[in-house]
Amino acid sequence: MILRVLFLLILPLGLVAKTIDVCPTCAATTIRQGIALAKTGDEVLVHPGTYREGNIIIDKSIILKGIDGPTVDGEDQYEIFTIKASGVTVEGFHLVNAGKSTLKDMAAIRVDHQRHFSICENKVENAQFGIYLAYGFDGIVENNELKSNARDEVSSGNGVHCWYAKRIFIAHNTIRQHRDGIYLEFTDDSHIVDNRSEGNLRYGLHFMFSNRDVYAYNTFIDNGAGVAVMFSKKIDMLYNRFEHNWGRSSYGLLLKEIYDARLEHNQFLSNTIGILMEGATRIDYRHNRFKRNGWAVQMTGGCIDNHFEANAFQSNALDMVVNSNVNNNTFNGNYWSEYTGYDLDRDGYGDVPHRPVKLFSYITSQTPETIVLLRSFFVDLLNFSEKVSPALTPANVADERPLMQMPEI
Repeated sequence: MILRVLFLLILPLGLVAKTIDVCPTCAATTIRQGIALAKTGDEVLVHPGTYREGNIIIDKSIILKGIDGPTVDGEDQYEIFTIKASGVTVEGFHLVNAGKSTLKDMAAIRVDHQRHFSICENKVENAQFGIYLAYGFDGIVENNELKSNARDEVSSGNGVHCWYAKRIFIAHNTIRQHRDGIYLEFTDDSHIVDNRSEGNLRYGLHFMFSNRDVYAYNTFIDNGAGVAVMFSKKIDMLYNRFEHNWGRSSYGLLLKEIYDARLEHNQFLSNTIGILMEGATRIDYRHNRFKRNGWAVQMTGGCIDNHFEANAFQSNALDMVVNSNVNNNTFNGNYWSEYTGYDLDRDGYGDVPHRPVKLFSYITSQTPETIVLLRSFFVDLLNFSEKVSPALTPANVADERPLMQMPEI
């Protein structure tokens, strides 16, 4: 709310805003007429009804507000709202059937090279792209409900799509059945907070070449994969829930070529892989819970200077896979439900180290088909022999002070 109020500061001093009503019996009977009659700072109120007006251009700094959810229908042909002015608010609309094209990205709401916009309290259905921000700066996307009917990645688009954007606040949105729920490319200094991204084909949230962003308190459930953070740096990942991102190659979180990040107080529940790391460097993992995943953490090549502390690993099929002996990652004071050591001095930490990488996890990383042997007696013997005399598993992957009790997450 404070951010919305700040938008008013961009209006020229001395302007007296007026209200323009749009309805079948009003002076303005179409949204286009209402915008044409408005001046900078005015409020256009669109009353209940169904409006079919093609592509509606908003080229003035106005508040365009729907009363009781008027429907604006793109008739499967048109982008519905295109914002071509700074300081625009679009709020309270039911937007349906935005146009679709294989030649260009079409959206229910597009921001085109503008700043200080607010897109709030809208419901978008059956759009290729829900909200598309191209060179958008200092904007808010909040409390929207976006639902598409994507069937394949090629012909579908993203719920909230950010391209070359900065300082965007994306919060309290519900996004379903798109390609990616939220997509950020070259998008810096932005916050993604308390969104629910569910049932999307590819990722719930997808970062590419984006830096100094924060995503926190979000839920990613039943997507092709939860979140992918790729070719980015200084990303804070806090208090998120990654749940039931399950399939042949699904994961809660993919970290690929990412540097200098924090990952704290997150929940990874019932994913094929909790975290898949490749080229992840200088990342702190603290107070995260990994429960009932296939693999909790899978660490591939180029992962260095990562630090795991006070995390909880509970009832995962395999807690950790590390397929490289060359690493300087540390594991300090984590809880492992499979730890069988003891605490004679009663300081809360195990007196013998825990080695989370089992021989069988190493074998499955090389030959995935062997996973069918997971619960066999043969595998138990294999793991026990490697524990007694390590030969193949990395010797430097060990928690020297494993927690005896699960920490607060």
